[in-house]
Amino acid sequence: MMFPQSRHSGSSHLPQQLKFTTSDSCDRIKDEFQLLQAQYHSLKLECDKLASEKSEMQRHYVMYYEMSYGLNIEMHKQAEIVKRLNGICAQVLPYLSQEHQQQVLGAIERAKQVTAPELNSIIRVRGVPYGNWAVGRREEHWRSFP
Repeated sequence: MMFPQSRHSGSSHLPQQLKFTTSDSCDRIKDEFQLLQAQYHSLKLECDKLASEKSEMQRHYVMYYEMSYGLNIEMHKQAEIVKRLNGICAQVLPYLSQEHQQQVLGAIERAKQVTAPELNSIIRVRGVPYGNWAVGRREEHWRSFP
């Protein structure tokens, strides 16, 4: 008879322990869920912030690409102008007197010796605009091509 009593007393504690353990497990699961939810929320905010930064970086990339493209076109255009003006000078030079030819050749050589500080001072004096310059120039260049 002793055996059944101990068995009975053991089984009466078992449901109470299960209730306590189940309740405890539910609380732990709830706490873990809230922690995971908070982590998800912070990661989602971080992801949204990174997506916004990515979008901003792409916008800057496009802007710099357009500026670079516009400057490249402008550089090629200026090089072509220089080539044509050199051709004109070479055609006109023989019609000048010997004295004037020497003066013109000297002026042409001095013009070719432009230094970086001179360019910087020219840019500062003219006040070359930055900003939307490339966009407007790009449209102008597209119109100038046949």
